[in-house]
Amino acid sequence: MATPRTVAFYTLGCKLNYSETSSIGRLFEDAGYSEVGFDIGADIYVVNTCSVTDFADRKCRKVVRQALRHNPQAFVVVTGCYAQLKPEEIAEMPGVDLVLGAGEKFRMLDYIDDLSKSPGKGMVRAGEIREVKDFVNAFSFGDRTRSFLKVQDGCDYKCSFCTIPQARGRSRSDTVEQVVANARRIAEMGVKEIVLTGVNIGDFGNGTEVIEGDKPKKDALFIDLIQALDEVEGIERFRISSIEPNLCTDEIIAFVAQSRRFAPHFHMPLQSGNNKQLREMRRRYVRELYAERVATIKSLMPHCCIGVDVIVGFPGETREDFEETCRFISDLDISYLHVFTYSERPNTPAAEMGDVVPMDERRRRNEILTLLSEKKRRHFYEQHLGQQRPVLFEQHTEKGLISGFTDNYIKIEAPFDPLLLNEVEPVNLLHLNARGQMDVHLSNPN
Repeated sequence: MATPRTVAFYTLGCKLNYSETSSIGRLFEDAGYSEVGFDIGADIYVVNTCSVTDFADRKCRKVVRQALRHNPQAFVVVTGCYAQLKPEEIAEMPGVDLVLGAGEKFRMLDYIDDLSKSPGKGMVRAGEIREVKDFVNAFSFGDRTRSFLKVQDGCDYKCSFCTIPQARGRSRSDTVEQVVANARRIAEMGVKEIVLTGVNIGDFGNGTEVIEGDKPKKDALFIDLIQALDEVEGIERFRISSIEPNLCTDEIIAFVAQSRRFAPHFHMPLQSGNNKQLREMRRRYVRELYAERVATIKSLMPHCCIGVDVIVGFPGETREDFEETCRFISDLDISYLHVFTYSERPNTPAAEMGDVVPMDERRRRNEILTLLSEKKRRHFYEQHLGQQRPVLFEQHTEKGLISGFTDNYIKIEAPFDPLLLNEVEPVNLLHLNARGQMDVHLSNPN
């Protein structure tokens, strides 16, 4: 193909995907391409997919169709988790020219010159996931406010509902030195907040040849990483995107509590408040440990925001099991929920389990926990009324307004002032508005 000069990206899924899309974009930029908006009509469209929900197929097809509406002659490249799991299926989608797996996506430019536009099946380059062993660092950069920094990839856990190990491979990490170097590079770009991302970031650390039992001894742990990052000048805040409760140690919690730069904000997946369900999910903790983690966090940081992932409608979840989860969460001092309706994922043990919960019941349970999440969030916000907290001002979502988040993840709104963008300023938290966000006024107005 003749060398095209414009490229557009569309990212589905998690913060990790956004960090990788941004880094792939920089590879194109270094090769002389110009990144344009999705609706401009690019020469190449890159779709970075997700596989967490059962809508991956539908979403991917929709994005491909939209891309070709903007430029029917565009070359369409699909990568990401869904591409690794079902490359041949994606290659049959009308308009898809190239499918790249986990081990090939960062070598995308190597395949571009071989593309040819034809009505037939797209070209597939997706090796076996067990062969993917290298860590490729990545970070997002766009609005000069927040960056998602990849520190870890893959997962060695075998949760019965999850396809991520099949899509991303074994757990592997960057080095502390490289992560710190990337953080300094991000700081030089003017970014004020970094969110540490990965599949299982609490498992951070590369193995060495020193063997303890049947596992390599790690040359660094997650606590070593965050201690090193806390010394990086120029970054106002670091956030931990998500960390497993069994890996969120007392040492990590205590460090964040006295840290100069790490935000008082934890996101810990729970998935179920019922120990029977946790065993069926093959989670590595019981609910009692989860409650202990929450209590420890709140004892050291009463103002800390705690987010929780929950799956409803997992096979075998009876109404009594669900009600137990509701009671458990109601009693926890947490701040919000991310509620997921269980969906069967091919080639997972959970997909073969009996006692399937009907889909309408799964949706009903989602609605119940979504309402509980809103109550928890409002209560958390109301606890901070009248307080002063630092806010990183990010964007204006409504005409005449600017929004942002406090260090402990309270979303605020204030009258728009362009001088506030990408600045951290103390504000007084006044009251909740009709949109459920906190109205504020500056503590030190200019």
